[in-house]
Amino acid sequence: MGAKKKKTGKQDEQNRTVARNKKVPRIFEILETLEAGISLTGSEVKSVRAGRVSFKDSFVYFKKDEAFLTGIHISRYENAVYFGHEPERDRKLLLHKREIEAWRGRSEQKGLTVVPTKIYLRNGLAKVELALAKGKRIHDRREDMKRRTEERETARELARHTK
Repeated sequence: MGAKKKKTGKQDEQNRTVARNKKVPRIFEILETLEAGISLTGSEVKSVRAGRVSFKDSFVYFKKDEAFLTGIHISRYENAVYFGHEPERDRKLLLHKREIEAWRGRSEQKGLTVVPTKIYLRNGLAKVELALAKGKRIHDRREDMKRRTEERETARELARHTK
């Protein structure tokens, strides 16, 4: 049996979630997820490491044989004087051609879209988790809110009675 390696602070820094798109689970029903790399400039990588990312109304679109992430805001890096970046530019996603074609076909079905759910660092590289999602109807959202409220109240009652 091999000995377990102990994680150091440097490894934890290289494998961490930078930002989550909190709107996605509320607005969409997630059907499938996929990990993709993002083509970033140097100052963008610095801002991502600092956690200065906002999803706003971001989504993925396909153009020819490429996939692009649009609507994501990566703030300017303060120390990048000459070579700063445009905060809301479209960023190319690094995927295999087979993956792009498969996800393009799925996203063209009625009611489906591809949205980013989180950006994270893996072994020092910025990655984005993409989700194939279907929009929830208003009554579905209300049911989710009711269910969460009931679960929260049940947890409170259990906590109160176990003291």
